[in-house]
Amino acid sequence: MRIQVVNFSLAGVKEEDYLSQVEAIAPAFTGLPGLISKTWLVNSETNTYGGVYVWRDREAMEAYKQTDIYNGMLASPHFENITSTDFGVLENPTLVTRGSARVSAA
Repeated sequence: MRIQVVNFSLAGVKEEDYLSQVEAIAPAFTGLPGLISKTWLVNSETNTYGGVYVWRDREAMEAYKQTDIYNGMLASPHFENITSTDFGVLENPTLVTRGSARVSAA
């Protein structure tokens, strides 16, 4: 299992317009192979947005980076300071604390 954290700042778009847009595109993520879940992030005070993705494995995460969804985000003039950080999961202690690894144990 892999965790990917993507963050960015909005540029030239109002937060309410961004929120409306993500409501419309959220269903597109449900069909991504290997995506267990995505949590959408917002911190209006720091102009930080993004998502926490839980992937079945590194291959699924890397395949996502080749999709139109991911590349569209990178190319958008409305997103600045984009970062994508990849993490492994310590599954045993995560199971104890009822974290995302619980999904893979079910």
